[in-house]
Amino acid sequence: MSRPHLPSLAGLQCFEAAARHLSFTRAADELSLTQSAVSKQVAQLESMLQHPLFRRIRRRLQLTPEGAVYLNEARKILAHVEMSTRYMQSYGGKSDVLNVATLPTFGARWLIPRLNGFRYRHPDINLNIINRSEPFDMEEERVEVVFFFGHGAWPRTECIKIRDEEMVPVCAPAILDGLAIDEPLDLTRLVLLQSATRPEAWHDWFEAQQQYTEHSYHGPRFDSFYMALRAAQAGCGVALLPHFLAQEELEEGKLVIPWGFRLRSRDAYYMAYPEHMAEVGKVRSFVDWIHDKIQGVQ
Repeated sequence: MSRPHLPSLAGLQCFEAAARHLSFTRAADELSLTQSAVSKQVAQLESMLQHPLFRRIRRRLQLTPEGAVYLNEARKILAHVEMSTRYMQSYGGKSDVLNVATLPTFGARWLIPRLNGFRYRHPDINLNIINRSEPFDMEEERVEVVFFFGHGAWPRTECIKIRDEEMVPVCAPAILDGLAIDEPLDLTRLVLLQSATRPEAWHDWFEAQQQYTEHSYHGPRFDSFYMALRAAQAGCGVALLPHFLAQEELEEGKLVIPWGFRLRSRDAYYMAYPEHMAEVGKVRSFVDWIHDKIQGVQ
């Protein structure tokens, strides 16, 4: 898109503030502008988009359907600009930002507890931890380290194996009252909770025991292991999860394993970082820290 067809940042800010307050006057007060300046910026934006963003009804503003759609996009743009600005403010100074991407539940259950003490050892490195469940371009996303589950290959990176996993069924103790589990297929009498990132999990678990059922793919589907875990804890059904991710609830008795078979996954958890950044200080410090945690040095 050519520059004449791009909105100004000031225009987006005026529109977002006016949409939030539904008032040009309040938006102007917030932005330290005049009411006419805010109105002019919004009018220019409407002219560029060729769509009205507001309706003026009895001296009050109301978002049009087009305005509601554009408001969502404008907020994303402004948030991205703010994030990029803060990133550059810390770049190359006394402190440096290290962007680390991780699987949501793995990050919360395995990674975060192992970061305790990192800040004291490396006070000049500010960690920015983000969730990523799908493959992405590390360079484009400005991510220096990623934790992922797979075969141990990520384009143009060095990969270090973190750990294996074993999948086990877990559920709340209460839903087993009066229900005898004498074979794997007895679990199909409960609701099988599905994980969106592992759609074949139940099928593979049953198949590994020479058991087959049409219910392998039936049941509520959850976007993360943590959501499936919470659903199981709430008594919604039985979830198939990596044992180490449910270990806390199992030890506390909030969850139980109704059938003890553990399925060893073919894939594993890995940490990866770009080959060309292997000796960059902040990356090397973090990789060494995690490596020591894996080896039990710290």
